[in-house]
Amino acid sequence: MANGNEDLFDNEKPNYPKVKVERKEGEPTSAFKGASWAALLIGVSAYLLGLYNAAMQLNEKGYYFAILIFGLYASVSLQKAVRDKYEGIPVTSIYFGISWFALIIAISLMAIGLFNAGSIDLSEKGFYGMSFVLSIFAAITVQKNIRDTEKARERD
Repeated sequence: MANGNEDLFDNEKPNYPKVKVERKEGEPTSAFKGASWAALLIGVSAYLLGLYNAAMQLNEKGYYFAILIFGLYASVSLQKAVRDKYEGIPVTSIYFGISWFALIIAISLMAIGLFNAGSIDLSEKGFYGMSFVLSIFAAITVQKNIRDTEKARERD
């Protein structure tokens, strides 16, 4: 026969406290933030490692390095200008236009440089192009995440 104590032990489940991460409304998840930062670090690191190991002259390496930095800055600047306009924050049309122009120029310089680089294999050109695009996209995403997180925390 079962006594009252056996039922108590059979139905008892550990009562561990559930840890719930408080995330503000509109704030990106930690996983998305981490993936964005990882993509940025992987893209920039791969690009720079490729440049470091490349068999090209130092002035060519400097050209590709400058394009990466210019592209990252231009993409973040454009993301900020687009977001400001969307949120009703005043953005001058000259700044908005320059932001678009700078990003287009950075991408064009990269494409033209890779197209005309006779000393770089086609596989290396693809590597530089893909790591450049990954870096730009990730920079935009990281900037968006930072802004969304800050805005969500300001609401409180």
